[in-house]
Amino acid sequence: MEPAGPCGLCPAGEARPARYTCPRCNVPYCSLPCYRAHGACAEAFYRDQVLGELRGRTASPSRLAGALRRLRRQREAEAEAPEERPGLGGLWDRLRPAERAAFERLLSRGEAGRLLPPWRPWWWRGGARAPLLQELRLREDAEPGPAPPEPEPAAAAPPVPAHIPALERLGGRAPSPLLRFQLPNVLFAYAHAQGLYHGGLDDDPALLPDLCATVLGVAGALGARQTFRSTREALHAAAHALRAGAHPPGPLGARGAMREAARLLLGESAQPGLQKRHVLAALAHLARAFGRARPLVPAGPPRERLHRARKKCQYLLSWTNEHEDALTALGLDCAREYRAEEDEAGQVEALSGELRRLWGGGPRPPPPRPLIQELA
Repeated sequence: MEPAGPCGLCPAGEARPARYTCPRCNVPYCSLPCYRAHGACAEAFYRDQVLGELRGRTASPSRLAGALRRLRRQREAEAEAPEERPGLGGLWDRLRPAERAAFERLLSRGEAGRLLPPWRPWWWRGGARAPLLQELRLREDAEPGPAPPEPEPAAAAPPVPAHIPALERLGGRAPSPLLRFQLPNVLFAYAHAQGLYHGGLDDDPALLPDLCATVLGVAGALGARQTFRSTREALHAAAHALRAGAHPPGPLGARGAMREAARLLLGESAQPGLQKRHVLAALAHLARAFGRARPLVPAGPPRERLHRARKKCQYLLSWTNEHEDALTALGLDCAREYRAEEDEAGQVEALSGELRRLWGGGPRPPPPRPLIQELA
């Protein structure tokens, strides 16, 4: 609703009808020049809103995403039609360079989730956390994200469908023996997306297209119909997609996503019927997300891609339900790959530290000394 009365910022005797109101001090104004004459009051209000939500310890993923989307829309509106949107005018220009860089980093590199309480995957709820992983020295203290004293509790596990069709009803041919290696690839992408979006598959429908695009971009088994001949190949294909820079790395990183894929495959218990529940829940979760995202993307190839990914998740769901005995070997393979990656990273860090010590503590070697100096 437009404010009634004259503009409070026009020169005396020249006041025009007010069309806008400052969100901070409620001063009515009529146009962009008057808005700019008012100073940084409204811009500071919008900026404080966003930064306040980012800093808030109780901010939910949907509120955080909403704050970032509002600031992005304000920036785009400023660029497209500043004269028509004086309430947004100048916001981007008034941000300091460091604040602009921080905002772009939050949006492009997936760092916004690090300002929220540490995310705990739903598959960490109760149960033994895979003794098989402990044999491979997987450290339980390596949690995704920062580690303040009180991380948020793990969410409830996604529901598993009450009825899962038999494989023979989904296709005439027997599944390829290589099909099993698509599971680590898909679960890597699922764990990465869950960490990146703070478990946001069910939190905000506006996030679904981006979240699903992230999963399809990282999981070649879903987005590019890739096949793999080993767990190692499947994991490293997903890690390569993540490290190539097309997708934000998220709090888990490639190594953390390998670790969580292992945990999903090994399940909450080695008992038959219990081990497969985590994988079934994850695949069903993805299938529902792809189905909900389809109406939100343009018709044509993007929507067809989501349809194929949903069907693939449903097929993997049936395969997993009938091949629980294959999950332990896949989980152990993922754990070994994680451990190998962690050991290699430790060696690189040790070497980097030794080089820094030799260079006198700097990140780069000192400039070379001249071998021959000209005598004066």
